[in-house]
Amino acid sequence: MKSSYKAEQVGSLLRPKELIEARNQVATGQLAADELRAVEDRAIQRVLQRQVEVGLDVLTDGEFRRSSFMSPLMEAVDGFVTLPAKLLDWQGRQGEAERHNELVVSERIVQKRRLLADEAAFMLRHAPRAFKITVPSPMIYATSCYRKAVSGVVYPALSDLTRELATIVSAEIGALVREGVKYIQLDAPNYTHFADPRRRVILEAEGIDLDTAFEDAIAADNTCLQAARAQDVTVGVHLCRGNSRSRWLAEGSYDPIAEKLFSGLQVDRFLLEYDSERAGGFEPLRFMPRGKTVVLGLITSKFPMALWATTDG
Repeated sequence: MKSSYKAEQVGSLLRPKELIEARNQVATGQLAADELRAVEDRAIQRVLQRQVEVGLDVLTDGEFRRSSFMSPLMEAVDGFVTLPAKLLDWQGRQGEAERHNELVVSERIVQKRRLLADEAAFMLRHAPRAFKITVPSPMIYATSCYRKAVSGVVYPALSDLTRELATIVSAEIGALVREGVKYIQLDAPNYTHFADPRRRVILEAEGIDLDTAFEDAIAADNTCLQAARAQDVTVGVHLCRGNSRSRWLAEGSYDPIAEKLFSGLQVDRFLLEYDSERAGGFEPLRFMPRGKTVVLGLITSKFPMALWATTDG
């Protein structure tokens, strides 16, 4: 029987100062990897206890072992090359154009190790109640790391790369479930980019057929989540708009994508960003099928706000 969680955290939490400093020391050679692991362990145990104290039904490790929410696959797979910094047009009160180095697929990807085994093993041993493991969607890697001029040599179409990434993510989810993880959350902020006219222009300029890519994303995510299909395993998807340091990349209502996405994505729970006007209104929820749970993201770490709410369809 699947659990009905009433309050939860999306996954990532603000890193404590001690953890940030430890990561910087590792980068400069001042701290060994096993010493960083000890700092991570302490930080995760503290944040687990804090989540219990505030009454959350399902816990997260804050993604404290990751350099970014996308890092598990990028660090576990060979085939990426770093390209010169790309300009990203961040939105928001602190938004501005900022250059970021790009990791782009330049050769056939080869998996060298598991993605999330360490995260799951620690939570299985130490989480005092139900917990989730968050897994980035294969499409977020595909759209972020596919450049036709470079990637097209080995993956002629974006869909070719998407399918191969989905195979890796699906295998990881299957392994997590076999190990005893009862809640898998797929992180898929790329869907909202298909609803933002400004982001659509950017994707089209990169040679992406948007209708095909959107359908491929749903198919790939369903392939991944099929590996979690078990009577007692909850599967969810988190949608946001590319947040970083109180800034965002996309904006706009869910309306343009809601009907096809809500009916097509085979999940138990939709965790939807709703913490500001840029997410639009609740009208798109009219497309939510019966039997699905909607988690309304009404609390943000960007500004002081209220709470997350859950509604069962």
